[in-house]
Amino acid sequence: MKSYRALLLGLAASAVVAALLGGCVVVPGPDAYYGGSVLVAPPAPRVEYYGVAPYPGYIWLGGYWNWVGGRHEWVGGHWAAPRPGYRWEPHRWDRVGNGWRMRPGHWARERR
Repeated sequence: MKSYRALLLGLAASAVVAALLGGCVVVPGPDAYYGGSVLVAPPAPRVEYYGVAPYPGYIWLGGYWNWVGGRHEWVGGHWAAPRPGYRWEPHRWDRVGNGWRMRPGHWARERR
């Protein structure tokens, strides 16, 4: 009888510990952002399925990882009208020292 009670007590304790740890989420601490650089590398880009352009000539501006609230957050892509004389330079993360810095996407004038 004692071993059965010990077994039940052990199972109950394990269930409580599992329930408490199940709610744990590991996020970068406040020191993950330092001097304009993020110390956590961005994840691999997500695959986006964008279908057919809503209007002829529109181009797809792909999504990117943004740094929000101490973590990387995906921002989905969207269709945009082209700008004559410009080309789209997508968002990108550059390695800077021990960290990463995001370079926002922008329209760059085409060289002639």
